[in-house]
Amino acid sequence: SLALGQQYSSLGSQPILCGSIPGLVPKQLRFCRNYIEIMPSVAEGVKLGIQECQHQFRGRRWNCTTIDDSLAIFGPVLDKATRESAFVHAIASAGVAFAVTRSCAEGTSTICGCDSHHKGPPGDGWKWGGCSEDADFGVLVSREFADARENRPDARSAMNRHNNEAGRTTILDHMHLKCKCHGLSGSCEVKTCWWAQPDFRAIGDYLKDKYDSASEMVVEKHRESRGWVETLRAKYALFKPPTERDLVYYENSPNFCEPNPETGSFGTRDRTCNVTSHGIDGCDLLCCGRGHNTRTEKRKEKCHCIFHWCCYVSCQECIRVYDVHTCK
Repeated sequence: SLALGQQYSSLGSQPILCGSIPGLVPKQLRFCRNYIEIMPSVAEGVKLGIQECQHQFRGRRWNCTTIDDSLAIFGPVLDKATRESAFVHAIASAGVAFAVTRSCAEGTSTICGCDSHHKGPPGDGWKWGGCSEDADFGVLVSREFADARENRPDARSAMNRHNNEAGRTTILDHMHLKCKCHGLSGSCEVKTCWWAQPDFRAIGDYLKDKYDSASEMVVEKHRESRGWVETLRAKYALFKPPTERDLVYYENSPNFCEPNPETGSFGTRDRTCNVTSHGIDGCDLLCCGRGHNTRTEKRKEKCHCIFHWCCYVSCQECIRVYDVHTCK
């Protein structure tokens, strides 16, 4: 639901016309018009999620590739209820919550600001100060906007809602106390502290672990007063059932070895691989057993650097030759 086209992901640097954003459902359109001043932060959060997805999957067969000229910027990959879809929804929802929270603390919006609800009494040797980040507000915005599309009584909406919330819960779970010392010559006579979000990389690392341990589900149909409703149940009863912090999926992923327009796979040909690794980024696994090519590449680098008193560093420029390995 958050994988909209480039018009949407570039909102942070352009004037916003809600009606011109492709793919919005009516509830999202109303949200945009009512809270237009925080929409650049929503857009920034989507971009942040995409960038983190590409970092986390940079050495895997599916590397979170985006398509510039498509409304669905991940192509057909998100059409299936796979682990990859679960991660994208979680990281994008977390990104929106994170960016909105950070924007509010920086004072860029008049409808939100610092958090004054979680202070409590000060601790030993420190007092409250600065601007505590209001993650509850950021999570609320993400929930209202991202989940607006997930109101159908089917399994895919249930899966998307669960994974969206798992991403947002990660933000709340990783809030921590951040402090700054005050005093003469850097002494810590007075220390002020505030609630802060972690670096978004920590959120990406955590959700990537959740991707690796995602729970496979099965779809069940129930007859209710409003008609047939689909819900999800853990496929394997012997395993611990997933919690609200776990990612869930119910369809198997393609192997992403070969190009396939139906699944959105770009294949792994010409991808750079690590010849010394036995993991998924290694040439054996990443290249799907097809083998790899090796070429030499010359790079300019700084070398023979010398520190001069006081205070600068001078370096020479060296040409170094590296072996580059790519999948056949």
